[in-house]
Amino acid sequence: MITTDFRYACHPNDARKYDTDEIRKQFLIENLFLPDKIQLTYSMYDRYIVGGIMPVKESLHLQSIPYLKSENFLDRRELGIINVGGKGKVTVDGEVYELNKKEALYIGSGAISVLFSSIDKNPALFYINSAPAHKHFPTKKVTKENAEIVHLGEEKYSNKRIINKLLVNSVVETCQLQMGLTELLPGNVWNTMPAHTHNRRMEAYFYFDLEDGQTIAHFMGEPEHTRHLFLQNNQAVLSPEWSIHSGSGTSNYSFIWGMAGENLDYGDMDIVAPNQLK
Repeated sequence: MITTDFRYACHPNDARKYDTDEIRKQFLIENLFLPDKIQLTYSMYDRYIVGGIMPVKESLHLQSIPYLKSENFLDRRELGIINVGGKGKVTVDGEVYELNKKEALYIGSGAISVLFSSIDKNPALFYINSAPAHKHFPTKKVTKENAEIVHLGEEKYSNKRIINKLLVNSVVETCQLQMGLTELLPGNVWNTMPAHTHNRRMEAYFYFDLEDGQTIAHFMGEPEHTRHLFLQNNQAVLSPEWSIHSGSGTSNYSFIWGMAGENLDYGDMDIVAPNQLK
């Protein structure tokens, strides 16, 4: 079963006027994983799709949705998958790819059949991002052994973290989709600080591995007009191109960043110093 949500893009001047309820309605994606269901959010930010797939008793087929007006989901799209649960497998046109937790799979446009399954009693949780694609690139599995890994941050700023660049152009060929996974070390809580924007790309953040009873404050908005959202475990937030995307938790956690837009230059960022934020 596939459930689809739709989100319009917002002008930054309008977003300044949103109260807490409206900010959450426009940008927060709360329920990504439900047993034996595919949950998708179709966004008008670069026509990006964010979704969660939780196969328990059966395999789940990623079928096309009405917004795409295509016979198959990937006729004009590419897909990135990162497993954040138990061991699972993705079957792409008959070829099986097993994914452990924090392993990724890229599927290029043109794939017809994409099936998601769990392998044991602990169900897989497949977090997916999808963007329009103008060219086919081959399907490729990426583990941490294949990833480009960067260590950033300092203990004194509470932002020591490991960035695992999984589906980026230095690791796998894509049209515009990029995804990676950042892990905050114990005692560190700040991500993407100093903050930045990039007018050439939108982004989505998915937070997971958060300790029970804890929360994450995700900061968004124009650098001089910031807002915040409190998130729980396994929730995501859409980040427009004009918005910062930064967060701080009451304990350490991991998060997946995914983006699409004008270019594939990971370093294309407009940095905002911490003391410039308002």
